[in-house]
Amino acid sequence: MEHKIYENEEIRNMYTALGVTVGTPDDPKALNIVKLRYHKLIIMTDADVDGSHIATLILTFIYRYMTELVEQGYVYIAQPPLYLVKKGKDQAYAWNEEQRKALVEKFGAGKEDSVNVQRYKGLGEMNSEQLWDTTMNPDTRTLKRVTIESAAEADRIFSMLMGDEVAPRREFIETHAKYAKLDI
Repeated sequence: MEHKIYENEEIRNMYTALGVTVGTPDDPKALNIVKLRYHKLIIMTDADVDGSHIATLILTFIYRYMTELVEQGYVYIAQPPLYLVKKGKDQAYAWNEEQRKALVEKFGAGKEDSVNVQRYKGLGEMNSEQLWDTTMNPDTRTLKRVTIESAAEADRIFSMLMGDEVAPRREFIETHAKYAKLDI
């Protein structure tokens, strides 16, 4: 069944875009990165639960089929902001709730209604300049390098959530449900 993954057109296109090939005479599953076109493979998803799920799926794929890219330090996750806090000409981005609160304190003396807080539900809610400044510009963006440990954890979680065993999935959901936030 595993060999069928290489028959998938989207997977083949990804390998072609990266410049990698699969298989050697000694090992038909070996990844050949000699002609790798990029030394920074950046996963960029929305900064919400759905984006985290997508990043986990991508990391799981990379960990299982292109482990060498992680081992060589070529895989990163972009860190888009969650908020833009503005008051008059002053503005700043916040990547988490604590930073948002600090900016509200700084710009509005702690009064939420005295500042404009824009919550980004996804990358598509930013205009092109904001996306460039926060997530794409090499001079100002924040990237997290993926390590074997983080990729292995993504693989473990994905396998557990998508696997046939209900008990571990139920336990994970019950344990982590308290961290879920509804964004309605």
